[in-house]
Amino acid sequence: MDNQIQITITFLIYFIAMLGIGYIAWLRTKNSSDYFLGGRSLGPWSAALSAGASDMSGWLLLGLPGYAFAAGLEAVWLGLGLLGGTWLNWLLVARRLRIYSAIANDSLTLPEFFSNRFSDLKYILQPVSAAFILIFFLFYTSSGLVAGGKLFESVFGFDYELAVILGMLSVVSYTLFGGFLAVCWTDLVQGLLMSAALLIVPVTVLEVTGGAEQVFTEIEQLNPHLTNMLTDVQGEALSIISVLSLLGWGLGYFGQPHIMARFKAVQSSSQLTLARRIAVSWTGICMLGALLVGLTGIIYTQRQGLVLDDPEAIFMLMVNTLFHPVIAGILLAAILAAIMSTADSQLLVCSTAVAEDFYRNMLRPNASQGEMLMVGRIAVVGIAVLATLLALNPESSVLDMVSYAWAGFGAAFGPALLFSLYWKRMNGLGALAGIVTGGVTVVVWRSMSGGFFDIYEIIPGFVAASLAVVVFSLMGKAPSDEDSETFQKVHSLLKSPSVGNLEEELR
Repeated sequence: MDNQIQITITFLIYFIAMLGIGYIAWLRTKNSSDYFLGGRSLGPWSAALSAGASDMSGWLLLGLPGYAFAAGLEAVWLGLGLLGGTWLNWLLVARRLRIYSAIANDSLTLPEFFSNRFSDLKYILQPVSAAFILIFFLFYTSSGLVAGGKLFESVFGFDYELAVILGMLSVVSYTLFGGFLAVCWTDLVQGLLMSAALLIVPVTVLEVTGGAEQVFTEIEQLNPHLTNMLTDVQGEALSIISVLSLLGWGLGYFGQPHIMARFKAVQSSSQLTLARRIAVSWTGICMLGALLVGLTGIIYTQRQGLVLDDPEAIFMLMVNTLFHPVIAGILLAAILAAIMSTADSQLLVCSTAVAEDFYRNMLRPNASQGEMLMVGRIAVVGIAVLATLLALNPESSVLDMVSYAWAGFGAAFGPALLFSLYWKRMNGLGALAGIVTGGVTVVVWRSMSGGFFDIYEIIPGFVAASLAVVVFSLMGKAPSDEDSETFQKVHSLLKSPSVGNLEEELR
């Protein structure tokens, strides 16, 4: 059987399996709470792997290996920043947000949480937050479609534009019907597939090339700067700005709405400790595997005399040349898994913002459950079309597009969320100032270049937003008695390690 046909059949089987999961989830989706947050029914494994898979996206198998392939051990700083951010996010945010979102009028979305958390600016915070979500998620979702375009172009030889459209259709198909449960259940499968692929490929290459010691010896002979974490490929010492920029990616975790949705959807806050251990372990394994794919790819391409125009294609190149077509099809499906697991989450968060934060909040407060489901599904299609239009440029870099959106979310929502969970004196004015300042700083900083402006925009955005939260909260009036009482109630619950299903306990 022709190799291309075998790979195609493998892809089709994988895609049909994902559609099957979406159909089962559709049967269990009865109302908007089910569609947008899965009825808060996730277990620790599905919550952890869904958060991880939706976080990593196609850049884990394309962008990060490509960075390691081009820059060597410099890429380790990025991996360390992301691993540290994953751990701190689960440690500092997960349990508090799970409890607070349930008490704050069962908040389904991050904008709705801010609105319910701060009664003084209730009706301003929700649409402003939702607007930032839609803006930055258009870029984030587009990055996934760019990755999908590169995948379908490489595997099937499709024109790039057609490949992007096919990628969009594959994601929309099950997100449209199954909602949050479909997204999380498929993420569980896809997360396991991604981690397996990132272990199998570098291990196979190490066997072919003679082991880790041999690979690193040859890399050092080729260019000793590739094996030095403190220099770039030209041998120039990495500046403090460069190192901080790479580590600063970890700050982005505190403001990612699609990750926060997993924290809110866990069935019981008592399950979050196990979920954190699973999530951090999975992230560490995937980071290590992605870096090894890039590093081993340096020697593999040298030995084979292969020229790679796009470093982000190194994973696909090695899979296609090393494995039997059936195995290659499964491993390449891991890229599709990474793309789908993030793009579906982003589309769902965007549709939730449109349906809950704009439509219900501003236009139809008494909209029925069926009406909300319809609006959410229409929003999925509309946002997917806009993201596809942004992704049609074949020169787009997956990592560049992700970095912009990641910084936007981290700076806009990270400080506001952290302070809202830990600082009793914070008010709505501080939250609004932090969200706007963080988001605008990222956009402005991105347009600058040279000197200090070369630092990754999430760092100045995060600092500026934090200052804005503090200054404007102290300038404004103190929180209402109701807000203060709710804050105290949450913190009294946090002192109890046995908090289980909050919805049952609060009854």
